[in-house]
Amino acid sequence: MSYLEYRVQTVPTGLRKILHLNWALVLLLTAVACFGFLMLYSVAGGSMHPWAEPQMKRFALGMVGMFVIAMVPIYIWRNVAAVAYAGSVLLLIAVELFGSTGMGAQRWIDLGFMRLQPSELMKITMVMFLAAYYDWLDIRKVSRIFWVILPLFIILLPTFLVLKQPDLGTAILLVAGGGIVMFAAGVHWAYFAVVIAAGAGLVTAVLKSRGTDWQLIKDYQYRRIDTFLDPESDPLGAGYHITQSKIALGSGGFSGRGFMQGTQSRLNFLPEKHTDFIFTTLAEEFGFIGAASLLTLYALIIVFCLASAFTNKDRFASLLTIGIAATFFLFFAVNMSMVMGLAPVVGVPLPLVSYGGSAMLVLLAAFGLIQSAHVHRPRDRS
Repeated sequence: MSYLEYRVQTVPTGLRKILHLNWALVLLLTAVACFGFLMLYSVAGGSMHPWAEPQMKRFALGMVGMFVIAMVPIYIWRNVAAVAYAGSVLLLIAVELFGSTGMGAQRWIDLGFMRLQPSELMKITMVMFLAAYYDWLDIRKVSRIFWVILPLFIILLPTFLVLKQPDLGTAILLVAGGGIVMFAAGVHWAYFAVVIAAGAGLVTAVLKSRGTDWQLIKDYQYRRIDTFLDPESDPLGAGYHITQSKIALGSGGFSGRGFMQGTQSRLNFLPEKHTDFIFTTLAEEFGFIGAASLLTLYALIIVFCLASAFTNKDRFASLLTIGIAATFFLFFAVNMSMVMGLAPVVGVPLPLVSYGGSAMLVLLAAFGLIQSAHVHRPRDRS
């Protein structure tokens, strides 16, 4: 044991936990959030209202929550995983029964002081429950068909409820995030081959069902697919969003037009400039350099999370960290692909940058779980 390790283990327990926090991860999350504050200030025309100041307050609240969650032993989070998942399912059912509607979708529960989006919470509680399940299950049983059925049900139940809202983007993230946890737990690759084949069949069925009595998705979702395949076919209608997004991305060039100098956002050509399409605002004002800088910060967050997971001897903590890191990766990968025209527009926000209350608070709570796993991981005492 080094002198520094000895000193850390002799300080009071609470202070020791603070010292064991992954502070590099804290700094990276703060740096990403600062990108968001700058962009929200810019798209509001140089004003802290209506987006930047509330976002800063939510981030501060979320960071406090992250530190509180980090101080709770990881075994407690394992013990409450099933309850958290069940609560999230009930909230999704509540959305179906009396949720509030916005932009044609019923996804929120109005709490008065804020609107809660339970699907954001489900992304994390589902990963928690799957990690707890595979921590409990004998590793020799993970690929047996009987023991694969339950995790599939854990994934597909909330996916079905989210699809009814409708929210295709979140449904895709749930399936992908759950699949990554199953793969990390050691489920045989053959199951994933079957799922991929079934997914291809489902895509075919979705396309074939268009205009029939058994149409599987909404008309506006078909229009999104059409726009993805050929955005120039309706540049002033369905293809408007992605066309303006590409103009903003291209006009930024290598170094950008300058802070608060983006014409697409300043002149309101760019839709949803403070939420789903905020990355294009950043790329227009700071160019390739700014976009690459943000992407580097995201990549470093993933690297630090995976490094913590791979060195953690606790199976639940390791799977939980991998699952949350994968969900975080899917967030920004899908959003960036969407605004660059590489994927259909599915309404996935850019994590810690896009304006939004539920997404920000839930994501920081998730990183609190990662910090708890890091702080309370088994350590050698010799």
